[in-house]
Amino acid sequence: QVQLVESGGGSVQAGESLRLSCAVSGYNYRSRNNYLAWFRQVPGKEREGVAAVYTSNGATFYADSVKGRFTISQDNAKTTVDLQMNSLKPEDTAMYYCAARSSLSWWTWSAPDTYNSWGQGTQVTVSS
Repeated sequence: QVQLVESGGGSVQAGESLRLSCAVSGYNYRSRNNYLAWFRQVPGKEREGVAAVYTSNGATFYADSVKGRFTISQDNAKTTVDLQMNSLKPEDTAMYYCAARSSLSWWTWSAPDTYNSWGQGTQVTVSS
């Protein structure tokens, strides 16, 4: 069973950076169909896919709203998946979740209902 534990959230000013980390256990990095991803959610809104990594070859995917500012990465030991967030904006304020799935369809990487393992979330607050 995959277990995911997020850390690194906090409160920052607009333009600053944060790095989120997700500790991953029970996950098969060698499987050809597995993804790790970061989502975010604001109360009253749907959960939004932010970034994902296809862990067998390292291919990455990003939401348009974060391209060029956020970077998803696996560490060398492949025990965490991190989200480096630069040039943060107030609209990036949300609860951020780490998620895992197995899927043949890369084009659904941002669909939360295709993920079956979730962390508990970490809050990111960006003030103007």
